[in-house]
This record gives sequence, structure tokens and C-alpha cells, in this order.
Amino acid sequence: MGDLVLAVDCSTTAAKAVVWDMQGRAVSLGRAGFGHAAPQPGWGEQDPVDWWTATVEAIGKACRQIDTSRLAALSITHQRETFVCLDRAGHALRPAMLWLDTRATDEVARYGSERTHALTGKPPNTATSWFKLHWLRRHEPRIIEATARVADVHSYLVHRLTGEWATSWGSVDPLGVLDMRSFGLEAGLIGDIGLDQGVFPQVHAPGTVLGRMRPDIAAELGLTPGLPVVAGLGDGQAAGLGAGITRPGEAYLNLGTGIVSGTFSADYRTDRSFRTMSGGVPGTYLLETFFGGGTYNVTWFTERFSDIGPQPFGLDLIPERILEAAASDLPAGAEGLLALPYLTGVLTPYWDSNARGVLFGLSPRHGKAHIFRAVIEGLALEQRLSTSGAEQAIGARTECFRLMGGGTRSALWCQIMADVLERPVEIAREAEATCLGAGMLAAAGAGLYGSITEASSEMSATGRTYLPDPGQSARYSDLFEVYRGLYPALQSHFTRLKDFQHEPA
Repeated sequence: MGDLVLAVDCSTTAAKAVVWDMQGRAVSLGRAGFGHAAPQPGWGEQDPVDWWTATVEAIGKACRQIDTSRLAALSITHQRETFVCLDRAGHALRPAMLWLDTRATDEVARYGSERTHALTGKPPNTATSWFKLHWLRRHEPRIIEATARVADVHSYLVHRLTGEWATSWGSVDPLGVLDMRSFGLEAGLIGDIGLDQGVFPQVHAPGTVLGRMRPDIAAELGLTPGLPVVAGLGDGQAAGLGAGITRPGEAYLNLGTGIVSGTFSADYRTDRSFRTMSGGVPGTYLLETFFGGGTYNVTWFTERFSDIGPQPFGLDLIPERILEAAASDLPAGAEGLLALPYLTGVLTPYWDSNARGVLFGLSPRHGKAHIFRAVIEGLALEQRLSTSGAEQAIGARTECFRLMGGGTRSALWCQIMADVLERPVEIAREAEATCLGAGMLAAAGAGLYGSITEASSEMSATGRTYLPDPGQSARYSDLFEVYRGLYPALQSHFTRLKDFQHEPA
């Protein structure tokens, strides 16, 4: 049996392939990017063939660096609510609809209900694929009529690798068609969109061997024919597993393009302050808060307004480092400037796709460093808002957060998170925690560990810990009281402003 595993992360912008050893250390890595289209404002579409092409390229780059006979299994993690409608030959009937597509606002208003929330764990929102399928039924009925398969990213890639139409229940879960208590497809919800349960792939527990790699595909990839392909997870759940979140009282916090936090729960719970996702350990759950403007906000400000180009002053620095150094000299609260980080709307806890970003308190003293600090503080304050709501709903406090993602490269951001959340934050040792989560499932599925929990424990570790500063925390508590009132005061205005956002010149 091999002593390495291969994990693929097919995200919104790229496919990454990482080979892991049994201590959770990356042996080799490959990456291949791809794009997506926005034919209309608020839409997001992608060619699913790009998922496969990029996956092949990424695996090739990673596996050229190793002896592939050492691989014991492969598993996949992926962008979540994204799906594609396929014909009987497996060809896309139209471009895939991405998780970030917000066109189904009317369908959310019409079909969202307490019943669907109770069944699926998802408060009604445009990210959930079920509402986009309703949109297709209304606007593109011929697509629904011709659909032979509805494939999440995971099942699409598993089929290309093995020929099996199978997926993980942790991958179908974000589509909004799974009964979260039984982890089975919910026939009533599927019937509501005019489809039969058989158009969805068979669902299995994470860590289950779904099939074995076809000989022709193995030859194309340079891998061993029959390599086990193990059921993975959506990227958020995989990140939690990769960070070692497998017990009550633990939570991860992913400072990525979006900011996602997941608190472990052994029991099924629902509330509007979080969305309930199936966990990496079969039969468990992650109570997840999510907002889409994480590092996206930082990058947006840096690229659009900082006027700092690459390698400024001839130094080997990125612009964010210069802005961070300047922002570090400012006091907590950025001298009275607050940023509401809703550039792409807000999910938890308000579920409002009309919400938009706000700079509140601008004065002549404020410059670029103030805005940069306010953006980072706004992201931390928003996480506190989500965390406090979730903790109130479940009646338990998370004692420590385990951080991962691109934002962990900023010491300022990590310290602000600790100060605002008023608890320690630990940095996950492995930056590619999402891909590592898939690697853990591959290792458990191949029998290299006795259980997924054991694989997570042995393959994860933490690095630096940031402790909250009591003085700074007290100041941020006062600031939070101002912050938490901003959205409620502006909610109706966001709705009225919507009509002006896409008005032609």
C-alpha cells in the first residue's frame, strides 16, 4: 500500500493538487487557473470542462515530482453550491451556475420557507442551488426538461475519473436538496423543481471509496490504474477537517476570499444566524457563518485606491504590506472610521444580497492607512457579529478559533481578530488546510488511518497563537456597539439603492 495521498481542490478560480504524507506535510503541489463569466450583473457562470482540464494539469504538475506508485488514494474538495445540468452523454446543457451567482432573488422570496430551512439547514439565500434550479425552471424550462444529470463539481470530476455517478453527501449538501438529518436526497424538494431524484448522483459518506480510476484516465495522468477515489467534501467543510476541528467547542476561521467560520456540532441545529453544513466526520455538523467579502475587500481597496504598484520602491514587497505597516501605527478604531464589508452582499446573519459596502465616519484626517485598517477591523467586527449570534443560538461559547487562509499572512489582521473576538486565535500550520482536509479523507478511505478523526488528529497541527489584548478588546467592544447598528439603520436604503446600481448611463 502507498504511503502518500493526492488531494485536489477545484475552487472558483483554479484547481490545486497537493500530495500529502501521513504527517500532513505537503510533498508536492501543482496549480492551474481558469476563469468565469458574468453575462449580466450578479450572474456567475463557468464551463465545467475547465474544471477537468485544470484538474488534469494540476495533477500532472504535482505528480511529476513524485513516485506515483506511492499514492494510496485520491480525494476531492471543491467550490460548493456551484452545479451544472448535463445531458445523457454528460455534456453541459448550459454553463455551470456558480455559488456567487445572485440572480435567483425572486425565487428566494417565493420559495424560501421555514420548511426548507428545517430540512436543509440553509436559511433562504441566493447561494443555495435549489433556488437557482427554480430560476432555470422559470426562465430556461427547456434546460430542466433536457437535464439527465445535475452534477456538483465533485461528482463531475469523480465521473470523469472513475465513470461512476457518485458523490459525497458533504458535496450535495450545499445544493440544498439533502435531508440533513438522514443525509439522503429529499425527494419532495427535488420534485418541486420539476426533476426526479435519479438525476442527482448517488450520495455516500465522506471517506467512502466511490470508485477506482479508469485505466485510460490513469494513463493520461501518469497514475496507477485502479487508484481509489475517495468521497470528499465542499471546501468549507474540508477546511475545518484540515484544521483539526472534530470535537465540540472547536471552530475554524478561514480568512480567504470570503470569510467562513465553522463550529463543530454533534447534533443537528438550525438558526438564521448560521447555516448548517454536514461535517467531515460522518454524522456530524458544522454550524457555519459566512460572508463573501474577506480578502476580496482588501484586494479591492489595494488595487483600486492605494496607487501602490507591484514591488514598490524596488522592494520585494506586496502593496498590502506597506499599507499594513502604516495601519499598524493607527489606534484601534482607525480614528473614528468604520467599514461595513458588504461589497458582495451579506449572508449570515442578515441574508441580504442587496446590502453593499459602506465607509462610515469619513473626515479630513482620514487617509489610505485609515481606510485599510477600517476594512480589516470591519471584517473582524462582522465576524464578531456572526459569532455572537451563533453562540447565542446554540448556547455555547467557542473557546478558541483556528485560523487559515491568505489573511493569516497579516500579523495585524490576526491580532485584530484576537482582540475583537476576545479569545485566542491559533494559526493552522498548513496554509492549504482545505486541500489537507481532502488528503485526510483519502488517507482514512485508503485505510492508512483507522478513522477520519484519527487522520485529522495526526495530520493537523498549529503554529503561532495570538492572544487578545484586554485594553484593545475593551475599545473594540465599544466600537462594536456602533458597528452592529449600521446595517439595521441602512437596510431599507440598500433595497431602494438596488435600482440605481445597474442603471445604464
